Parts: sequence; C-alpha cells; structure tokens
Amino acid sequence: MGGGKYCNAFRGLLVLAGTITMMMAIGARAAASPDYADALSKCILFFEGQRSGKLPSTQRITWRGDSALRDGSDIGMDLVGGYYDAGDNVKFHFPMAFTVTTLAWSVIEFGESMGPELQHALEAVRWGTDYLLKATSVTDVVIGQVADPIGDHDCWERPEDMDTPRTSYSINRTHPGSEVSAEIAAALAASSIAFKGSDYQYSSALLQRAKQVFDFADKYQGSYNSSIGQAACPFYCDFSGYVDELLWGAAWLYKATNEDGYWNYLKKNIYSLESIVVRNINGNPFIGASFAEFGWDAKHAGINVLVSQWVMKDSIINADPFILNADKFVCSILPESPTKSVSYSPGGLLFKPGGSNLQHATALSFLLIVYAKHMEAANKVVRCDYVVATPTRLIDVARGQVDYILGNNPLGMSYMVGFGRKFPRKIHHRGATLPSIHVYPQRMRCRDGDKYFKSHMHDINLLTGALVGGPAEDDSFEDSRYDVAQSEPTTYMNSPFVGVLAYFTAITSSKYNTFFFF
Repeated sequence: MGGGKYCNAFRGLLVLAGTITMMMAIGARAAASPDYADALSKCILFFEGQRSGKLPSTQRITWRGDSALRDGSDIGMDLVGGYYDAGDNVKFHFPMAFTVTTLAWSVIEFGESMGPELQHALEAVRWGTDYLLKATSVTDVVIGQVADPIGDHDCWERPEDMDTPRTSYSINRTHPGSEVSAEIAAALAASSIAFKGSDYQYSSALLQRAKQVFDFADKYQGSYNSSIGQAACPFYCDFSGYVDELLWGAAWLYKATNEDGYWNYLKKNIYSLESIVVRNINGNPFIGASFAEFGWDAKHAGINVLVSQWVMKDSIINADPFILNADKFVCSILPESPTKSVSYSPGGLLFKPGGSNLQHATALSFLLIVYAKHMEAANKVVRCDYVVATPTRLIDVARGQVDYILGNNPLGMSYMVGFGRKFPRKIHHRGATLPSIHVYPQRMRCRDGDKYFKSHMHDINLLTGALVGGPAEDDSFEDSRYDVAQSEPTTYMNSPFVGVLAYFTAITSSKYNTFFFF
C-alpha cells in the first residue's frame, strides 16, 4: 500500500531516462540557432511559387508564369487565382482554406514580429482570400475544388501548360459540404482580423462573407465526401467529420465579432464534437484522440487553443472543456509527458501517423507557442500527471522542432528549400522540376515532363522556402521525387511555420535573446 509513491517516482525516472538523450540533443541545438529571419522571409516567399492565375508585376519567384486563366469557365464563374496545394496543379479548396486560416492566424499572433515581411505575409493571405471570395460569390453555393485530380496527377506538366480537365466542383443546398464551407468561413473571418488595421473596408467585406458562408455551412449540413467525393478523395477526404470545422468557423467568427450567438453556438455544440478522429492512412486505419489533432482535416486542438485566449482572461466564462482539452493536447506532445501520444525520432523530430510529417511538426509547434502565450498571460502551468510544464517549456519544445527542420539534425539537412547549405534538391513538384516557360516557351504536353521527373539531376528551378514532407522516423531522408511523402511540399506545412518563425525571429533579435510573449 505504501509503495505507490515509490512506483510513481521510479516510473518518472524511467520516462526521464528514456527521453534524456533526445532532450540533451534538443537543448544543445539552442546554442547554434539558425537564421530565423532568413527562414521567415523564404517561408513566405514560397507562396508566390504556388500561385495560380494571372501573376502580378511584383512576382518575386520569376520562373513562374500565368496559369489556369480560364478556371471557372465551365460553370460561368471567374475562378482564376488561388493556390495549388502541393506539387500538382489542382486547387483543393479544403486545404487551401486551412492554409489561409493559419496564415492569417500567424499574422494575428505574430505580425508585429515580422518587420518588413509583414506586408509580404498579408499579400500571401490576400491572394488566398481574393480567390475564396470568388469561390463563394454565388448565394448558397461554394466551389469546393477546381481541376480533375486524376487527370492532373496522370501528367507531369507545368501549370502554365495545363491541358487536363479544369472541372469546377460545386457545393450547394442539395449537395452540401460543411467542412470545406466552414473552413472557408474560418479563413475569411481570421483574415478579416488580420486586415482590420490596414484595410478596414476589405476586412469588413471578408467578415460579411464569412458570416454568409458559415450560415450556409450550418444550415445545409453534410460532408463533401458524398457531394464531390470522387474529386476530393482519396486526396483530401474528410476523415474527422465536419462538426470540428463548424465549431472552428464559429470560434473565428466570435473572435472577429464578439457576438454572443457564435459563442453560444460553440458552448452548445462543443460536446457533440467527435471524441475520436478516424483516418485511413495508406490503407491502414488510424484512430486518435480528437483533442490531440490539428491540421487541414481535424481542427480539434486548434479550437481549444484559440478559445483558451478568452476563457483564460474571463473567470466568469466556463473554461470546460476547452482548457482541459488544451492541456491534454500539450501533454500529448511533451517528450517527458507520461501521456505522450506522439513519437520522436532519435534526432528529436516529432512524428504522427501518415505522410508529409512536417505538417504535424509545424502546426503543433505553432499551437504550443500560441498556448504558451495564453498561459503566460494567465500565470498558468500545465500538469501532465507528475510532470509540470511551464510556458517556457512549451516554447523550448517548439524551438527544438524548428531547429531540427532548419538543419540542426543528424543529417545536417535543412528541410526548407533554399535555406542553409544542404537542402532537398529533387522535390516532388512539377514547376520546380520542369524548365521555366520563360526559358523554354514551347508547349510541354502531358508526357513531355516524364524525363525530367525521372532525372537524377537537381531541380531546374528553386522553389525557395518550400518545406518538404521531411525525413523518416529514423532521421533518414531520400532526396527523391519518387518519395512523395518525404519530398513533396504543401502550402499547409508552411502556413503555420510563418508564425513560428516570426516568433523566434523576435526572440533572437531581442536584447536579451530569451523567451518572451507579446
């Protein structure tokens, strides 16, 4: 009976022993920090390489050209613009909207730390919101995607040369898609906050549209898996349900408006949020605790961290279950936590099931930093059984992820293209692989790019700032276009990383070079 405390102490020693090597590696990296400001600049620049549509005269990635100038013509709409999600030429609006939401959130939280890069960050947000306004310009209709992904993925083609079907896929009253519609509402609402200080009229327009789109998503509930599933799946199927997007949209609308109706919506529906997240990863089922999930599909942890800002400030507001679940999220990440649900490579990189692993490292690091800000303001710590985590500890864990990504890892490899001396040179990206249209203006058709894809040569064009999927769980990395999970960049890997890098840029430029909060 009296041995319980000794068992707990011994258990704690085992956990400490199991993680001490990794912790020492992470701590040692702090002495040789990467150039966060340079990484921030390049991280934002990447989005110019992903632009679809008519490029502006200020375009800085100059090997790109105009593309997809007739998008939307099949349904009589102007759908020119937006972003290609990854290394292909499809506009998947579900992950695109999440990209815009997290870009805007980065600006909201850390814009003051971006210096001259703030304008570029806002331009990246606006390129997305201008397009999302087009995609929601018809009442009770939301365009969920543009381009046939099967046809697109069958060709290794420059976006400037595309001749595959540019089909527009619509969400409407009889064919609902609450997840993509509510995510677009969240993106527009978050962006309205980001622009409120610099362009009030545009901010107001974004907010008004966000309200309309959210109402549509809520009134006509259903999954786009059923409505346009033949186009969205298996690429961006919604595995976690659409309730999280509805609550995510409501949370952002409450933050943007302070209207009680959105807060009441959150309180009323938060307990109906799925308790688990179910995914099919490469044919294998994955079931995870919802409070630990955040990404283009599952918004659960993001909701709790976002809401924690105002529930921590107001002692009258019932903090349950938001703070409880946000704390559980932190405990699922910390290497020393007895309830950790992620794994770490020998070199210290966070891993969750599925491909493109850096999407987890960047998004979860962003949440750790934002939550640490709220904790600091509320003079709060997180208790994970016998482990007590301070705001500084959360920042330290996030910094370990950032430094690993930027080159402080066993391979000495930066996983951001163009950053550092050693970085991926053969990424899974059509535009980077093929000759620029400005250099080789002759038309390249579907199969003309195959020889470039199969080549062992470095990419012809540098997609500066692109984060790739990252290494395997043993810290190995195959720099190969064939390895999509490791070598393909995506917009939603970069978008939360913008905020993370802005925060650490501010730290390294501060007088005392220590952790601080805005």
